[in-house]
Amino acid sequence: MRNYARETKQRVQFIKDLTASSGAKGIVYGNSGGKDSALVGILCKMACDNTLGLIMPCGSKRNYAGDLNDANTIAQQYKIAVRIVDLSPARQALKKALSNTAELTDSALNNIAPRLRMSALYAVAASENRLVAGTGNRSEHYLGYFTKWGDGACDFNVIADLTAGEVLEFLHHLGAPAFLFSKPPSAGLYDGQTDEEEIGVAYSSIDALLLTGKTSERDQMIIERQHRATEHKRHMPILYPGRKKLESK
Repeated sequence: MRNYARETKQRVQFIKDLTASSGAKGIVYGNSGGKDSALVGILCKMACDNTLGLIMPCGSKRNYAGDLNDANTIAQQYKIAVRIVDLSPARQALKKALSNTAELTDSALNNIAPRLRMSALYAVAASENRLVAGTGNRSEHYLGYFTKWGDGACDFNVIADLTAGEVLEFLHHLGAPAFLFSKPPSAGLYDGQTDEEEIGVAYSSIDALLLTGKTSERDQMIIERQHRATEHKRHMPILYPGRKKLESK
């Protein structure tokens, strides 16, 4: 078991140091009503009173109901400021604009929402001198279970080293609302979507592989296959090396 009391102090200090060194006046993050965003919001609020959580429904019905209510409940408990930005019209407008350009796949359509959300976060951040806090955990990062240039983009991530299970343990330590612990992990990209069903393995299995190096043979095959297939997501763009470097070879 990690020492979450000590880690709370360390992570809060990390955020304080970062905001001070960057000259930022505040922090903004996507408040989805889920576990990861809840932990990020709580830690950021402890470090910086001027923390803002954007609630950004986009497409799916659950975004406007359970997720929105959960996001507000978390924000109220920890006194985090919230604003609601309805991105569904923007998603529809983009789909319409692209309709005569390409036949969009389901994957392409699902990834529109995370990229619109990140655009909204950075628009607010740039306008109000805020840093964008990421909300992805270690388990998702290893699997590549995030949208490139969408929810994978941020200025800093204070939970990137925590597995999905450790995020839950941290939330227990901080007294988070009970509903978070029974809520199935979901990116909320479409109605009925759950992370574990889409991934094909349970987060507990991913965490076991990361923390102990052991899980079932079937799960390890799935996890490592997805890890290899998403390697490009964990790197910055591939840059042309420059003429001088090419000539030296």
